[in-house]
Amino acid sequence: MPKISNKGISMPESPIRKLVPFAEKAKKEGKKVYHLNIGQPDIKTPEVALKAIHDFSNKVVEYSHSAGFETYRKGLASYYNNLGIVVDQNDIIVTTGGSEALLFTLNSCLDSGDEIIIPEPFYANYNGFSTSAGVTVKPIATTIENGFALPEIEEFEKLITTKTKAILICNPGNPTGYLYSKEELETLKNIVLKHDLFLIADEVYREFAYDGNVHHSVLNIEGLENNSIVIDSTSKRYSMCGIRVGCVVSKNKEFMATVMKFAQARLSPPTFGQIAGEAALQTDASYFNEVSAEYVNRRDVLIKGLNNIEGVICPKPKGAFYAIAQLPVDDTDKFAQWLLEDFDLNGETIMVAPAAGFYSTINAGINQVRIAYVLNVGALQSAINILEAALKVYPGRM
Repeated sequence: MPKISNKGISMPESPIRKLVPFAEKAKKEGKKVYHLNIGQPDIKTPEVALKAIHDFSNKVVEYSHSAGFETYRKGLASYYNNLGIVVDQNDIIVTTGGSEALLFTLNSCLDSGDEIIIPEPFYANYNGFSTSAGVTVKPIATTIENGFALPEIEEFEKLITTKTKAILICNPGNPTGYLYSKEELETLKNIVLKHDLFLIADEVYREFAYDGNVHHSVLNIEGLENNSIVIDSTSKRYSMCGIRVGCVVSKNKEFMATVMKFAQARLSPPTFGQIAGEAALQTDASYFNEVSAEYVNRRDVLIKGLNNIEGVICPKPKGAFYAIAQLPVDDTDKFAQWLLEDFDLNGETIMVAPAAGFYSTINAGINQVRIAYVLNVGALQSAINILEAALKVYPGRM
């Protein structure tokens, strides 16, 4: 039998989706499952985006330019300019979701065997993207005790070698909800300039910064014009994950020319996704105000409820719509499966994402879960009650 590649064997399973068979079985058995495991918002997609798809009248669905439709890139440039991020359409390449943007970026910045430093826990698919690109992840630990703040500069220095080519952050963070301060970004600036590294920032949750906190883009850090790269996406901003449209943004012309070669190789990003994405740029600011207020309400209910459960620790996120909670259990992989297979409260149970999959360090996060507060307040309260009841009887409680 032909042998599967070592890269394929090394490709990690998704911690977010690997429990799906157990959830499906639970539902077939008549249980109601509250999905806290995946960042699929229940917020309505802006009507203007849905209408643009509905009104499509061309007789042929054609390829776009490999960089994306010019009108869309100009629209994106205006969107960034309105945020004080000065770019033009030539600094933007449209991609098939933020995922492709990350893959193009890793392949453009790093060679096989090169290293990238990522504060952990981090978006689980960074492990998969790095494996696909042949890149080695060097995790730098953050702690739940200080809300997953950026480690000291000395900790970065310990990890940097001749193979280190980039630092990757998610801001606001998935899975932690942490929002980097301007001072923390200045610290990263000093590191990347000293060691001539790329600073890659996944900023797809930019609109969701809470409690008066302000999101700062790496594209606005003076002196980083040739080092900074932004990964962006329509998925969460406009609650249209299935559109699969994102972009890479950078003022580094050599980097963008390299990304363009990868973009040409896959021909073009999705036509309908770009149509919806361009139309969504007309979304009124009131949409984001309402959505942010709803997420803050959900966050507050969730965090208060979790921290009221004996033995649970959960710092308050400053942005996005995720939280990492530490549970008094031996292994959250086992616990998450047990919740679906062996537990229910009045016919209801919950599905969580074990946090170990959001770490690169072996055995890190083994007693933590990521929770996405994308359900309404009533559903979140029910989920909290279920978790509290489950922890009282779980055989692997610590």
